[in-house]
Amino acid sequence: MEQKGVQLDRETFFCSICLDLLKDPVALHCGHTYCMNCIKSHWDGEDQEGIHSCPQCRKTFTPRPVLEKNTILAKLVEQLKKTGLQAAPADHCYAWPEDVACDVCTGRKLKALKSCLVCLVSYCEKHLQPHYDVAQFKRHTLVHPSKKLQENICSHHDEVMKIFCRTDQESICYLCTMDEHKGHETVPAAAERTEKQKEVEVMLQEIQQRIQKNKKDVELLVNEVKAINGSADKTVEDSEEIFGDMIHLIQKRSFEVKQLVRSQQETEVSRVKDVQEKLEQKTTELERKGSELKQLLNTEDHNEFLKTYHSLLPPSESTHSSSIKTRTLGYFEDVTAAVSETREELQDILRKTWRNISLAVTEVDVLLPQPEPKTRDGFLKYSRKITLDPNTANTFLLLSEENRKVILMNQQQSYCDHPDRFTFWLQVLSREGLSGRCYWEVEWRGGRVYIAVAYKNISRAGRSHECLFGFSHKSWALRCDISDYLFSHNNVHTVVSGPPSSRVGVYLDHRAGILSFYSISETMTLLHRVQTTFTQPLYAGLWLFDYEDNAEFIKLK
Repeated sequence: MEQKGVQLDRETFFCSICLDLLKDPVALHCGHTYCMNCIKSHWDGEDQEGIHSCPQCRKTFTPRPVLEKNTILAKLVEQLKKTGLQAAPADHCYAWPEDVACDVCTGRKLKALKSCLVCLVSYCEKHLQPHYDVAQFKRHTLVHPSKKLQENICSHHDEVMKIFCRTDQESICYLCTMDEHKGHETVPAAAERTEKQKEVEVMLQEIQQRIQKNKKDVELLVNEVKAINGSADKTVEDSEEIFGDMIHLIQKRSFEVKQLVRSQQETEVSRVKDVQEKLEQKTTELERKGSELKQLLNTEDHNEFLKTYHSLLPPSESTHSSSIKTRTLGYFEDVTAAVSETREELQDILRKTWRNISLAVTEVDVLLPQPEPKTRDGFLKYSRKITLDPNTANTFLLLSEENRKVILMNQQQSYCDHPDRFTFWLQVLSREGLSGRCYWEVEWRGGRVYIAVAYKNISRAGRSHECLFGFSHKSWALRCDISDYLFSHNNVHTVVSGPPSSRVGVYLDHRAGILSFYSISETMTLLHRVQTTFTQPLYAGLWLFDYEDNAEFIKLK
């Protein structure tokens, strides 16, 4: 077993050119090692100027590498030489079914050390030696042992295929160029390989660059996950603290109400008891006088009666019997009603804020930003069904086609009063709020139509320009005329050039703050793009000018 291990080491330190232990070993950039003189002689004999390759892996080097002796490897070779061991036993070099056998050997064949692409024969160490000794063989190309040498023979002419037909993209022999490949574009196979090898090296470089980019992207995503988890944990912690503060505030207010009620209770009870005590004293006095009057009535002596009568004072007039009134209802029910009203208001606030909180949570986009689509099919992936809200429509606007179409009429429509309605300007908003990535198209007819998006809290009543699409910071609008376009936002107007079209596509990426308008015909043409920050959900809007003008949100498949 020990001897076998040494034999393996001996093979490791062999030069694949001279088939002997390495002498002055040098390592190329590809990792293969040779004797310094062997690799120099090999490169001196190469045909192509300025390009040098590894005999084993065929990797090319430009310019010719500067060779430096590997001193550590040289010491190991010297130690191996001192063992005095010779070549491995013959059975160690015999070819097994999985090996490439020497084509020259008779009897039991040895392992092939190299295959010759010119001879189309594989050679063991012994039979390969002429390729290093004979001048004519030195120009042959040796490669690692291969079982596919016969694939280099033309099946039609039984000749070596040294030519590549670029017309048919296949390897051929020289006779093929005079036969079925006559007139085709052909080049030496070696030249084609050199060219294709450069392309492969470029492809390999691109792959390596993509791998590096993917690794960086993976690292970004890992950091994104950490950021999401950290943000979520902090949000939960902060929310718990805020709700804890609110609970503490409510508990404090509950304690204050309790104290206030108890204090008022004590004051009112004290006041009532004081009145009660005075009434009880007056009642005792009256009872005493009543007793004296009864005794006077029972007196038979007239002179004594009259004398006593004049000594008696009349009872004082009561000031309480007629003024004291008790409440038929409870005393502190108004407090209960006020607390109950506070509870209902708090419930309303929590319901409203919950919608905002829920929207803020669900709109968190943890994916990397996506680029704007390049084709109409790409936009259609984000298509949204848009319907118009009758409660916002000016009374001169008629809605039809399941509230997808609006027409300007010359008489008012029978809409009920609603605070969301545009009272003066001929405008209407969609029923749906838009967030995330959305796409829709508008088909319009007439002289002029504004296609817009706006926040829900845009002004509605009166003639103020704050109500007009594109004239405030709460709306963005594209005016479509027969011959041109005009974009408006916050009363700033920009002339837009582009092909006239009766159909306009609108793309919204709410989180990225992108709003784009496209002219739709046989192709899509970008008219105008906005890059901003949207702070609320948006609503699609339309603004008409002349009677019979109409616009419709198209059903997209």
